[in-house]
Amino acid sequence: MTERKTIGLVAHDGCKPDLVAWAKERREILARHDLVGTGTTGSAVREATGLDVECLKSGPLGGDAQLGARIAEGKLDILIFFTDSLSSMPHDVDVKALIRLAALYNTVFACNRVTADFVIDSPRLNAPIMRSEPVKR
Repeated sequence: MTERKTIGLVAHDGCKPDLVAWAKERREILARHDLVGTGTTGSAVREATGLDVECLKSGPLGGDAQLGARIAEGKLDILIFFTDSLSSMPHDVDVKALIRLAALYNTVFACNRVTADFVIDSPRLNAPIMRSEPVKR
């Protein structure tokens, strides 16, 4: 039995074509889950795959923060974020906050195609995710 997950999809501009190509290749698996993405990325994936993707605001306009809020609320199970490590972004602060929240809330997080493949191919994709609250130190 498949445990339906909520999967966040985000990519920096230079990585959007790679994420879209990955989503097309993984369409059958992604179709079994709830997808949410930042505005431009989500729209590109929806257009290329025909999948139902809830589109938030564009990353620089608050979409990264919206995804971070979903992580903090326990409403996002997996974050697939293809990052461009060679370019600085004007909204790097938002990106760092999103990555920080993914780490803090022990969220499954893939930042490139190889890791995304491992996540999506894992037999644990169909198992419940054991959430944990951040520990204050």
